[in-house]
Amino acid sequence: MRIGLLGGTFNPIHFGHLHIAEEVVKSCHLAQVWFIPTCKPPHKQLADEVSFVHRLAMVEAALLDYPLFRSSAIEGQRGGTSYSVDTLQQLTEEYPQHEFFFIMGLDSFQELGLWKNYSQLFELAHIVVTARPGFAGSLPELLPVAIADRFCYDSDSKNLRFDTGFSLIKVAHTCRDISSTEIRQQLSMSRDVGEQVPLSVIEYIRVHDLYS
Repeated sequence: MRIGLLGGTFNPIHFGHLHIAEEVVKSCHLAQVWFIPTCKPPHKQLADEVSFVHRLAMVEAALLDYPLFRSSAIEGQRGGTSYSVDTLQQLTEEYPQHEFFFIMGLDSFQELGLWKNYSQLFELAHIVVTARPGFAGSLPELLPVAIADRFCYDSDSKNLRFDTGFSLIKVAHTCRDISSTEIRQQLSMSRDVGEQVPLSVIEYIRVHDLYS
């Protein structure tokens, strides 16, 4: 199956994450998207120190109404710092029958050169970069110099293809920007976030007194 992988702290998960996954499913003809909460992010402090268990539970609550989406606890089970290349390596070993599409935002792609063993990502999965329709830049221009010459243009798919056969794919998303940081701030002031966060997640936050 063609499987999308969407990682993040999901602190908390919101409609922006869900809408982007829906658009990638349509654009890349995916069978499923797996949401992978980070255990310990390598490049930033985890705000409010909300545990992996809570963030995974919020993801599970959010996905109840989305039959093509599922959650994965792989990074929590592995523990330690969560590096995407380690997760992709493990998933490709455990599920050799699947074709993986690793989904990231444009801001993350611009910092790809800082990621652990970033070139190996293209040896394990297709890379899908989501960007606003107004993004006028070029993904090839943003590639780390060390691997740029390993890509060529594939006329059939109209994407850049790495020398391993995996593609670099741009997907324009139309959903409005939603910030987890702003959601946490609004929750701390007891403000309504129903337009940004699924009701099932809001109820979980309330019951477990998170972000107060």
